[in-house]
Amino acid sequence: MTDRRTPTWQNLIETAQPVWNRLAPRERLAVGIAATLLGLATLWWLGVGPALATLRQAPAQHEKLDSELARMRQMAATAENLRSQNNAQPLAPESARSALELATSTALAGTGALTLQGDRATVTLRGTSPEALAQWLTQVRINARVVPVQADLQQTGAPAGWSGQLVLAGPGLGTGN
Repeated sequence: MTDRRTPTWQNLIETAQPVWNRLAPRERLAVGIAATLLGLATLWWLGVGPALATLRQAPAQHEKLDSELARMRQMAATAENLRSQNNAQPLAPESARSALELATSTALAGTGALTLQGDRATVTLRGTSPEALAQWLTQVRINARVVPVQADLQQTGAPAGWSGQLVLAGPGLGTGN
């Protein structure tokens, strides 16, 4: 059988052997215990400790990734919904105009005035609340299939609101937007 030890290890063993032989049995036991404890501590710090830390962090990371996945799925569903709306047949101009008028009269509740001019619609806002404006924009995008193409809005003071004009265009009003 060939000796696989490198010369460095062999030199170390040859140097340590006489020292080990001179030790009393009690000292050999103490050095053995110390070496074992040092080996176990090294094994813990390099092998077991990091693995346990990873296991402790795994549930929190799993929960975070699950919430990100749910958010991404929701965004994908919204994108698919918008894509399917764009593939739908355009509304007739009368249907788009009536949906726009209905959304303006209900969501803006007296704080917005609608003016239709050919293939464009202009809405003048006077102190419209941010919530009402957001609801109205959603309604006109979905029901009338029009979107803002120009905006000149100013934020008003107390109570917080928006004033100014929005110009809308879309397939139902005669533009290819």
